[in-house]
Amino acid sequence: MQIGILGVGNIGAILTRRLSAAGHDVKAANSRGPETIPADVLSSGGRAVHARDVVTDVDALIVAVPLHRIPAVKPLVDDLPGGAIVLDTSNYYPQWNGRIAALDDGQAESLWVAKQLGRPVVKAWNTITSGSFAAHNTPAGSPDRIAIPVAADEGTDRALGMSLVEDTGLDAVDAGTLAESWRQEPGAPCYVTDLTQQELPGALAAADATRSPKRRDLVMTVIHELMGDPTAELSPDFLVRLSRLLYR
Repeated sequence: MQIGILGVGNIGAILTRRLSAAGHDVKAANSRGPETIPADVLSSGGRAVHARDVVTDVDALIVAVPLHRIPAVKPLVDDLPGGAIVLDTSNYYPQWNGRIAALDDGQAESLWVAKQLGRPVVKAWNTITSGSFAAHNTPAGSPDRIAIPVAADEGTDRALGMSLVEDTGLDAVDAGTLAESWRQEPGAPCYVTDLTQQELPGALAAADATRSPKRRDLVMTVIHELMGDPTAELSPDFLVRLSRLLYR
């Protein structure tokens, strides 16, 4: 498959490596130019291109940029082939994104993304930290393989997203439509809790739209306090353990 990846931060970089290693023809772009993309991101065969070229002749475009930058990438998305699928990895944190117009707690983020981009999207890869993603590239069928939810309005789009998730070393779970994708957003029981394919459906069902934003903000408060404490010793799995404690 021909895949474009827009954004090569922590998640975008891993996606570039994993999907190219899985045999896909992957090209990646950022806002600063192809010469700024590190060689290790391209170590599995991905190609660095200008942003204007990442949307040409692709079957799928993964948008791995911060949520507040979504409106700025619409001109690029407008140049996608008509049948190309757009996959969204973003998350909404008021502390980081500020108040984004027309996006409030309780509204599924990817519905807002789809409206901004003017086309349907698939929600995927938003519930795993880059640390867990980098550390876990587990063969299919492994009992401890991390699973993530995939939401989309069209069943064929959702199936494609799930297939690509599987190619990145994770199990994929059908999370239904975009209107239900709030169940996989920050504060929900499945968010950065590294659940398995057997555990994830129950976590999606247990999500509470009123509770999740409150828990999200509580976790962010704890993180900010600890990051400002030079004596705090945070383990690599600290965020996962904290999320399991407060989100589930």
